[in-house]
Amino acid sequence: MKGDVFPSEHSTRRDASTGALVHQLTNHASISHATYFLQSSFTADGRSLIFVSYRSEGAQLFEIAPFPGGEIRQLTGGPAIHPFSPAIHPSSESIFFVRGGSVWSIDRRTLEERLIIEFPGVQLGECSLGAGGEWIIAAFRRGAQSGIAAGRANGREWRKIPFPRTVIHPQFHPFEPEWIEFSGDPAPRMHRVRRDGTGLECLYEHGNDEFIVHETFLGATGDLVFTVWPHALCRMDWTTRERRTIAEFNAWHITPNRAGTAVLCDTNHPDEGIWITDVAAGRRRQVCLSESSNRGTQWKTSRYALAEDFQAAQSAAKSEALSWMEVATDSVYGPQWTHPHPSFSPDEERVAFASDRSGQTQVYVAEVTP
Repeated sequence: MKGDVFPSEHSTRRDASTGALVHQLTNHASISHATYFLQSSFTADGRSLIFVSYRSEGAQLFEIAPFPGGEIRQLTGGPAIHPFSPAIHPSSESIFFVRGGSVWSIDRRTLEERLIIEFPGVQLGECSLGAGGEWIIAAFRRGAQSGIAAGRANGREWRKIPFPRTVIHPQFHPFEPEWIEFSGDPAPRMHRVRRDGTGLECLYEHGNDEFIVHETFLGATGDLVFTVWPHALCRMDWTTRERRTIAEFNAWHITPNRAGTAVLCDTNHPDEGIWITDVAAGRRRQVCLSESSNRGTQWKTSRYALAEDFQAAQSAAKSEALSWMEVATDSVYGPQWTHPHPSFSPDEERVAFASDRSGQTQVYVAEVTP
């Protein structure tokens, strides 16, 4: 239940490929995973790690403090949260997350929850914060309607910005918080819009056979970095739209460092582990192996999923609920908890990731060696 405390599940091993020290932080029969690759799992001081586990009723938030061998405390209870929605406020005093069509925050100290906004009949996706945590955005879906929900963390000035296709991974520009970059699915992928709903434009026109995924902002550069799956890690100038290749390899989920000088990523088909790539030189070095199952039929191809792909997955899973938000069953892009989704610690000396190498997804942290 909410507030319950459990003994540490911490253990360590040396990575078989690099020799890096790898902490296994959870060891429970249920699924446990770190937060999404666009968010750090660590609090700002690096002393606590936030993760999601199904060891309670549905997906709930948990905290390990102090890292790595501290006790495990359950932060949320009751109705399940969206398992990939949590975003830690820059102060680390609170965490934002989604339940169904509502956005909530929880005080890490008191565990008091606060409803920020609710959209009846809507399913929201992962949260993203802007302007020091003052603004929040999340993708939404209601029937055939999709778009972005955006508003202040105090519950004011919320609006829905419609978009004719599925929306994925909306993010605020790090220095121009009136701008939101987001993904449309399927192609063309990269778009931007102001948080007041004006200025909608496609950043790059391309077809379904150019499989652009997992774009995000390249740290302090303000540019975009993205993967052309499974061929290359690329960069786009936010102002000129100039594109260039950083390195040619099967980079998958990507997380830049704060300076924008390096990009962390996992790999798939084949899974060669977790890597850090130097943006200027294109050189990469391996952090550790992930040994996760990396499921999702679409990752075996080099194009976006179309209606027939989803229909085939729905038929195989005997489910009508499959979508980009579906995480509990096999689908064209998941289940997401079988993907490593690596992210940096605040000091960028550790990497949190998920792996089902043991048969069940657990939370791991690898020490980054020089």
